[in-house]
Amino acid sequence: MSTPIELTILMPCLNEALTVAQCVRQARAFLAASGIPGEVLVADNGSTDGSQALAEAEGARVVAVPVRGYGAALRCGIEAARGRFVVMGDSDCSYDFSNLHGFVAALRGGKQLVMGNRFAGGIAPGAMPGLHRYLGNPVLSFVGRLFFKSPVHDFHCGLRGFERGAMLKLGLQSSGMEFASEMVVKATLHGLRIAEVPTTLSPDGRDRPPHLRSWRDGWRHLRFLLLHAPAWLFMYPGIALFLLGTAASIALGLGPLPLGFATLDVHSMLYAATAACLGLQMLMFAGACSLHAVRIGVLPQLPTGLGWVHRVRLEPALLSALMLLLVGLGFAGASVWLWWQQSRFGSANPAQLMRLVIPGATFMLAAGQVAMSAFMFEFIRMVPQRPPQD
Repeated sequence: MSTPIELTILMPCLNEALTVAQCVRQARAFLAASGIPGEVLVADNGSTDGSQALAEAEGARVVAVPVRGYGAALRCGIEAARGRFVVMGDSDCSYDFSNLHGFVAALRGGKQLVMGNRFAGGIAPGAMPGLHRYLGNPVLSFVGRLFFKSPVHDFHCGLRGFERGAMLKLGLQSSGMEFASEMVVKATLHGLRIAEVPTTLSPDGRDRPPHLRSWRDGWRHLRFLLLHAPAWLFMYPGIALFLLGTAASIALGLGPLPLGFATLDVHSMLYAATAACLGLQMLMFAGACSLHAVRIGVLPQLPTGLGWVHRVRLEPALLSALMLLLVGLGFAGASVWLWWQQSRFGSANPAQLMRLVIPGATFMLAAGQVAMSAFMFEFIRMVPQRPPQD
């Protein structure tokens, strides 16, 4: 019987003829020296420079990936891997495949995702552009830790190891560079056991510009983080806008508010009421986005602070909307009465009228927002009807 493969060393490749052979040699030397039953797998993304033949000549198994993109190559490679564990890294000689002991030890110890940390291990001069080293990677990694409470400090390190079965269960979908963020985010959200090991980064050995495009791919990473964090994208800003707008509306509803350098009046009250309405809409939208994301499997559960969505039911929400509408109509009626009292529907004091008109319009708008959001929640909860079987 053949020995089961414990480790697959996976390398995505797109026109890496200058470096892929050396990377494969390093990886095979590591397997031989450590006595680990393993394989070297190159996921080729359509190379036209002979990278495939060079990799195979050094003993790697090559799989062709027809869909272009860093993430697409890695997803195909993970599916094709035969090892229980996978260590992936770029085939451009920027990582040392002869020194993977820390990754293997952590995986054998029960970790399901082991991330390299280049900031802890060392970045050689010229290995990482200053824009990435001091802005892009630190900022995006900080955002990832803030949004998802991830323990990872280098979200975009290309050298990482994982338990193949656990990774396949995450249903990774990204085809581009944001695949690096998706792996960390979904591993964190699904409760995988994560560790970091110091990793060194060397200048790559290519004679062409890298496939990475700083601003385009940076935005794609940030976009992915935002779309998977509806609480940070909508709920927290919504709470802030709602509370500030409501407090300012109440204060200005009692009369002008002198600040020393300026006096705020009904004009500011209108903006404050708008902020409160926008904040309420963002809260409702955060709930709808989160509920939908859970229903389709993008998020495993509702983010912290959005558990109230499960308690929202159509009929009580519609009753709440009706109460808000009646309050709004009460303010509207009071404004009409004041108008009649002041001028018999002629020219009236706008400041006095607007202190009734603005809250009236705000409550009516809030009623519509609550009612429509309640229906939206019910639409999301609906179970799709299956077509009848023949």
